[in-house]
Formats: sequence, C-alpha cells, structure tokens
Amino acid sequence: MAELIELKVPDIGDFDAVEIIEVLVSVGDSVDENQEVITVESDKAMMEIPASQSGVIKEMKVAVGDKVSEGTVIAMIEMAEGAPQNEAPATKEEATSAPKEEVKPAPKAAEPNQTIPAPQTELAEAIPYAPDNKSGIRRAHASPSVRRFARDLGVTLTSVVGTGVKGRVTKEDVQGFVKQAMRAPAAAPAQSGSGIPSVPVINFEQFGEVESQDLSRIKKISGKHLHACWLNIPHVTQFDEADITELDKFRKENKDMAAKKGVNLTPLVFIMKAVVACLKQYPEFNSSLSEDKESLILKKYYNLGVAVDTPNGLMVPVIKDVDKKGFLELAGELGDISQRAREGSLTAKDLQGGTFSISSLGGIGGQFFTPIVNAPEVAILGVSRHSMKPVWNGKEFEPRLMLPLSISYDHRVIDGAAGARFTVMLSQMLSDIRKVLL
Repeated sequence: MAELIELKVPDIGDFDAVEIIEVLVSVGDSVDENQEVITVESDKAMMEIPASQSGVIKEMKVAVGDKVSEGTVIAMIEMAEGAPQNEAPATKEEATSAPKEEVKPAPKAAEPNQTIPAPQTELAEAIPYAPDNKSGIRRAHASPSVRRFARDLGVTLTSVVGTGVKGRVTKEDVQGFVKQAMRAPAAAPAQSGSGIPSVPVINFEQFGEVESQDLSRIKKISGKHLHACWLNIPHVTQFDEADITELDKFRKENKDMAAKKGVNLTPLVFIMKAVVACLKQYPEFNSSLSEDKESLILKKYYNLGVAVDTPNGLMVPVIKDVDKKGFLELAGELGDISQRAREGSLTAKDLQGGTFSISSLGGIGGQFFTPIVNAPEVAILGVSRHSMKPVWNGKEFEPRLMLPLSISYDHRVIDGAAGARFTVMLSQMLSDIRKVLL
C-alpha cells in the first residue's frame, strides 16, 4: 500500500512567516522531486518551494495568502512506488556525526539587485525585488525557474513586461518577448531608441521646490504596455451619442429588484450586452492581427475587458462569455471583479483572454475622450457621463438622456466606414435595449 507522507517547507534561511503568493499544484497532481509546488514572498525576496519527494498530491494543507515557515506542512503526498523517502537525521548528534558532503557555493546572480545571501539549495536563486523602488532602478519580479529560463535565452528580465500575479514575469512573457524580437527587422534600431527623439532632461529644482513620487507597480507595467500600443497601432477614434432615456427608465424600474438579489444594476451592464450584439454583426471588431500581420484571427467568444480605477492605477479585468449571461448575472460578476480589482486580489486569469475593452468614465464626468486600443485587441469603447439634452424630434425639442461614446480602433483592421457603422448600431441598440434580444 502506498505511503502518505507530509510535504514540508524546508530550510529557507532566515525567512519566517512568509506569505504564499501562488500554489502551483492541486490535489491529484503528480509531482517530481524538486518540482516547485508553491511560491512564497517576503518583504525582501521571493522563492519557489520544491517537493522533497516524487508522488501524487492527496491533500493540500495551505492556500494563497497563508503564512508559512520552515517545517510547515504544505501537502500530503502519496509516494511513488519504489521512490526512496528522504528522511532527515533523527537527532542533532546524528546529523553532526554523519559525513558532511561538500557544498558548492551558489553562483552569484547576474542581476544587479542581488542584496541578500542565497541559501545553498535549489531555492537559492530567489532574487529580491522592490515594489517601491526609491533608487529608480527597475527590478524584475520573477520566479527562480523563469530567471534561469531567461538567462538561458539571453533575455534581460527588466526589458520584459510581467503579466503574472503582482506583475510577475512568467515563462510565457519571456517567450513572447523573444518572439517579438525575432520578428523585428534585422536593421531595426534598438528598442530603447525606436527612432523617436527623446524628451530633454530638465532639472526642475532650479525653478522651485519639487517632490519625487514613485509610480505604482501597476502604472509602470500598464504604462509600458500602453506606450507600445500607441506606437504600434494607427488609431482612429469615432464619436457619437446614444439616447438612453428608455434604457435608464427600464434600469431604474428594475434596480430595486436587482438590489434584493444582491446586485447593482448599472448602465455598464446594458452597454456590455449591446457591445456583444454589435461584435456579432461586425466580427472584425472582435479579432486580432496574426503575428505576420497578413491575416485576421476572428474570435468566436466574447470576453469583455472592463477598465477599473483602483488606488494603485487602472486595471482591466476580463468578464468571460458575456453573450451567454443575463443582465443580473453580469451585474453580479461585474461588481465582484471590480471589488477584487480595488482590493488587489485579482489573479492572472482575471486579466487574460479579452477580445474587446470598455473604459467607462461615467461615474467621474467629462464628455468625449480617445481611449487607447488594448493590443492584441483591435478596438475599445470609451463611455463618458450621460446628461440631459434638448433633442429635436421633428416637431419640437424634448429633453433626452444622452450618452457620449468614443470608439478607438486599429485602422489596419477597421476602416472609417466600418467604424461609423459599428458606432451607429451601438447607439441604436442602447436607444432600444430590446433589440439586443433579436
């Protein structure tokens, strides 16, 4: 009969009560000896904890957010048949009398941000990072295995935008960086220059008192991505207004009913459903350009990214399969994912798989703006604050609730005529939300 043993946190040096930020295995998974099972993070470093035995995970004893120390039980593992069990000496005396194996010093990491001594184990390649870096030097946030992978490929991690939890650089991020570099023309200038004149550096202190404030990690990551989107996508923005007088009346009539079910029925929910109806009619808006830019990848699913304003910056969680969900279900999911975005508890999956994005400033104000397309998507909808305006009905002016719409799109994929037709259809859908059901 197979034996169950405890999989424990090994000696991790001076670290105590470190937080688990990622669980890499699940119950039923087969793991090999030295395979990473969890990732932990202190205020100075991050490291992956490997399995001490090969076998099958039968029970997980920890979860993301738990604090662990040396000796904490991570999981119960069923040993693979014939696998030797790694047992520590029973006493300190036995450990002392046992022959000592020569331990080779761990190689020094090439990154300049190595500031703590590394333990003499597989865990030793954990590299400290600085979420609030006062020195101004960007420090990559990646696991030891990803760092090794990047070094093998000759990739500098500080050049890669991380899409993982807390902005971590994943293996897929490194692979994507390499693919992009290989697609670039051989004679192309270095990415740092890009052929664009740099902005002059000015000492602002000569004009008066100043204060330096670090950008949040989210703003650093999203800023680099938005800059790349703006430089690589020829943007066109189409403006229009939608008459949402009847929609808002319908929403208010059902708001109390929705509240009894624990959801807040906002205009954004109706906008999402109207957008999906338009995407089905104009599928090029729900596509991406292929790697060689020679064809379109038309997506048959409808996952909408919704920009959320958080204390640390703008985040765009993705709501999946919007076409398959009703207004109330969407309202509940939208409220949940927005709250988790503000709390900073989104997972990497929450931010992936989007086919079209919506940026709503309705709760803040303003009229029209030019949202930046969130590549590899090809279009984005900007929504501003609705207001009551006099509208001519053919006989007289009457007050109508008008919603400003701003749709930016990739002009390589979508021409002006298609952009105008999409915008007009969206306006019509919002003017009579019943059309969504047709």
